[in-house]
Amino acid sequence: MSIKIIHNYSPNFTIKKRTFNQIKFLIFHYTGMKKESETIRRLTDIQSEVSSHYLIKNDGEIVVLVPDLYIAWHAGISSWKNFKSLNKNSIGIEISNPGHDHEYKKFTKKQIKSIINLSYLLIKKYKINKKNILGHSDVAPVRKKDPGEKFPWQQLAKFEIGKWHSLSNKTLNENRSKKIDLIDKKNFFNNLFKIGYSIKSLKGIKKEKFLRYVIIAFQRRFRQELINGKIDQECLIISENLAKKLN
Repeated sequence: MSIKIIHNYSPNFTIKKRTFNQIKFLIFHYTGMKKESETIRRLTDIQSEVSSHYLIKNDGEIVVLVPDLYIAWHAGISSWKNFKSLNKNSIGIEISNPGHDHEYKKFTKKQIKSIINLSYLLIKKYKINKKNILGHSDVAPVRKKDPGEKFPWQQLAKFEIGKWHSLSNKTLNENRSKKIDLIDKKNFFNNLFKIGYSIKSLKGIKKEKFLRYVIIAFQRRFRQELINGKIDQECLIISENLAKKLN
């Protein structure tokens, strides 16, 4: 496996080292900036107070920004299952992409190849469980949309990078937009909790509004064709399938 890696270290990390065993998650991001050069400047600017461990450029080149055993500042206020502030337990991988605010586009083939190769190395090195490979919006649904609905989660799952459901397109299409009742709605959120999403509202945000953000995050990850913040029968059966797989 050949990976082209360069180093451009960021000053934005916590000085105290962590152990191999503390690293339990991979978290994918998109950069959300128009120009790649601006991204690199921001991730290496001490005043930005933002970084990640790796940046994957448009041409697939991988930049090491922070060594793995130091805590990079990429996830911010975040939660997944019983973990809070995931920076201390994760490796952050930024992928160059303008994002939703700047004509969000598909990730390049070279980027996807580098995502797969880098993920393989990190999963093997730190024994990261497939269910702990996440997107920024999974762990911070109110604040973040990245890596977004164009991120190739289904393709990555075929390489054992992350999880995907096992439902056929026919079954999905048959259940799309079908209404659910209140019991189904409750079951849906119970499934999301089992998967790992936080369903406890953040301070200052009304419960209903918070849950809509969580639904959208789930859809960006697992029902990428329709992101509408509404729970239908398709969302329910996907959540049931995943809850069984991830527990």
